[in-house]
Amino acid sequence: MHQNPQKEDWERIANEFWEIWNFQNCIGALDGKHVVIEAPPNTGSLYINYKKTFSIVLLALVDAQYKFTVVDIGAFGKNSDRGILSHSNFGKALEKNKLNIPNNRALPGTNEKLPYVIIC
Repeated sequence: MHQNPQKEDWERIANEFWEIWNFQNCIGALDGKHVVIEAPPNTGSLYINYKKTFSIVLLALVDAQYKFTVVDIGAFGKNSDRGILSHSNFGKALEKNKLNIPNNRALPGTNEKLPYVIIC
């Protein structure tokens, strides 16, 4: 990540998820995409994915309008989604609570405060 989204950015994204998708307290949709590559020399099975092709992984978080918010590119194809997320700068910052994500917010029309979420 070059620049962490700020609290106001996450709130704007959550508001857009509510307005566009009727999904409350959501700050992003996360997914990974295997990008097929030619096997680099002398890398053994590092890049072989579950489909038995060579790949690197694009991990991306997008906002409610499909715009990239966070990307991580280059994980080995053999790695699991969980492993890729936990070893990415984004995953490490999320785990350490360093992403400026706002505190819990009340769901629309209620007083019940719930955390912000990322859908996968």
